[in-house]
Amino acid sequence: MDHVIRTRNLTKRFGQRTAVDGLNLDVPSGVVLGYLGPNGAGKTTTVRLLAGLVCPTAGSAIVFGFDAADRYDALQRRIGYLPGDFAAYPELTGTQYLDYFAHLYGGVDRSRIQLLAQRFDLDLHVRIRTLSRGDRQKVGIVQAFMHDPDLLILDEPTTGLDPLMQREFHDLVRETRNAGRTVFLSSHVLSEVVAVADTVAILRAGRLVSVWPVQALKATNLEAPFLDHGDHGGPHVPQRLPEVAVRRPPRPDRVVDRDRRTGPARVCAVADRPRQSGPG
Repeated sequence: MDHVIRTRNLTKRFGQRTAVDGLNLDVPSGVVLGYLGPNGAGKTTTVRLLAGLVCPTAGSAIVFGFDAADRYDALQRRIGYLPGDFAAYPELTGTQYLDYFAHLYGGVDRSRIQLLAQRFDLDLHVRIRTLSRGDRQKVGIVQAFMHDPDLLILDEPTTGLDPLMQREFHDLVRETRNAGRTVFLSSHVLSEVVAVADTVAILRAGRLVSVWPVQALKATNLEAPFLDHGDHGGPHVPQRLPEVAVRRPPRPDRVVDRDRRTGPARVCAVADRPRQSGPG
C-alpha cells in the first residue's frame, strides 16, 4: 500500500513545552483522515510539520516519500494547505489573491476557480478586507482545492461557515476522496470529523491516543474514545478492529516506553474495509 504520509517519532518542542510527542502514523492514499483533539492538543503543530512549515525537534514527517522539512518547495505544488488562522492579503480582491497562488502552483484552470467560487457563493471581485469571516474562509478553501492537489492538509476548515456551506464543504471533501486523493482534516469538532472521515486519529496533550475506523467509532459511545485515554496514561484501545494498529496501554505496575515497543499506528485505506467473501 502506498502511504502519502508517514511519521516516525515525530516530535516538536517549543522551549520546555512539547506540542507533538513521538507521533507515529501512516496515512495511505485515497482516504480522509480526521485528526481529532481538543484545543491545545497539538493538531495545528502537526499540520504545520506535515506542510513543511516548521522543522521537527526529533523524528520525521515523510510526505510523498520525502522529508517535508527538507523538500518544502517540491511539496507545495502537490498539497493544498489551509491553516487554522487563515489570513489573506486584505487589499487584494479574491481574484487577485487566487491568481497569485495559481502562479505559485504553476498555473490553474480559471474555470476551476470560478466553479469553486460559485459553489460557495463567493464574490471574488471585492477586496478581501470587506468580506465577512465566513467569506474569507471560503477564499482559503478555494485556494487549497483549486489546483486539485494530491493531498489536502486542512486545519479547522469550516471555521466561520454557516451550516449550508459546511455541508457543501463536506461534499467537496467526499468528492476529493472519491477521486483518489487524500485529505488530512484537523478539527476539534467530533461531529464534523465523523461526517466525512474514513478513519479518525485522536490526539491529546501531543500524543496519539487511538485510531478508529469511523464506522466502528459510530457504533460506540462517540464521546468515550475521545475523552478516555486510560487511568494510567495509555491510549484507549478499540477491540478487534481489522487493519488498525494502535498502541496498547501499559500494565499498571510497569513503565513502558511505547515508542520502542510498538510500531506506527496505521490508518485503514478505503480498500481495507470488509470485503464480500471471495478469493484473496
